[in-house]
Amino acid sequence: VLVEFVVEKDGSISNIRPLVSANFPELDAEAIRVVRLFPKFIPGMQMGKPMRVYFNLPIKFTLTKK
Repeated sequence: VLVEFVVEKDGSISNIRPLVSANFPELDAEAIRVVRLFPKFIPGMQMGKPMRVYFNLPIKFTLTKK
């Protein structure tokens, strides 16, 4: 699952959404849940000022049979 989100000026994460889905809604939901648990990021900087930054993060799942 490729997840896109925004790192805000204060380092918080917002606008989380899957860009590329694994065609399993459960995996998309799990990827979003995990990104919500991330601690605050260091915000992007431009000319010494914090800026909002889009970030793409690939998340790989390994599925096993029970």
